[in-house]
Amino acid sequence: MSDERTQVPDAARMAIALIGYGEVGGILGQALAARGVASVTAWDILLPDAARGAAMRERARRDGVELASDAASAVAGADLVISAVTASATRDAAAAAAPAMRAGAFLLDLNSASPTTKAACGTLVNATGGRYVESAVMTSVPPYGIRVPMLVGGPDAAALAPTLAALGFSASVASAELGVASAIKMCRSVMIKGMEAIVIESYLAARRYGIEGEVLASLAETFPGIDWERQGSWFWTRVVQHGKRRAEEMRESAATMREAGFEGIMASAIAERHQWVADLAAGGAFDGVPRDAGWREFADRVPRDES
Repeated sequence: MSDERTQVPDAARMAIALIGYGEVGGILGQALAARGVASVTAWDILLPDAARGAAMRERARRDGVELASDAASAVAGADLVISAVTASATRDAAAAAAPAMRAGAFLLDLNSASPTTKAACGTLVNATGGRYVESAVMTSVPPYGIRVPMLVGGPDAAALAPTLAALGFSASVASAELGVASAIKMCRSVMIKGMEAIVIESYLAARRYGIEGEVLASLAETFPGIDWERQGSWFWTRVVQHGKRRAEEMRESAATMREAGFEGIMASAIAERHQWVADLAAGGAFDGVPRDAGWREFADRVPRDES
């Protein structure tokens, strides 16, 4: 007789819950509802906020996503819970969802957190009868949507993989051991978020000295495969929009370095630069700059006493 814990629900009949309904949660909610699953329910800690909550409610109405009053209500009865919150909220999200999940339900954790944090979340979820699967999202979600490449891991990752494929995800099993997928993501993040931080710092200084043309020309000569003008604008745009989230992720990367036995000096510095941009954005420095603006428009908004 088969163990019911090994039975993966039919994707077309699945009830799915989203913990976190920001950029990533919104993209996934839209895609899953369009896929024709039985239901998509979402909850976000910012729903009570007047402005952001209103935008979420409008998006949910448009996409056919039901909004819940709290995490427990969102996950009750769900076959699959997807956690898409900020890095610092990873453990809190798992703790809020775990007690209300039905036995045998999966929790797919998309958050950028250290291996130790993911293992702790797994303990929380599995202790209440759920099945925790970590995920490492390996590039920016918006260009790909639900097809964004991701690595999944943990003892139940292989059991969830066919359902993820049926739902439209592009997920590969990294390991049956929790923390491996997260370690891959965190090490990669030092490079990717580090490039963003370095470009912001270098381009801002070059702009102040009036030598950005020469600097970008030199970069193009050394690395001819990269459009440094376009790449710089993309980096600036993403960090202005998501600097706080990126700073939290890099703190988790620094924690990953410490868990490996050494101090993550670069990861910590990268976190500080992303947080600096996030603080400027929160203070209104970039208000009114179009989302598709070039990097110079962002750089010129940085006050000299803040640089």
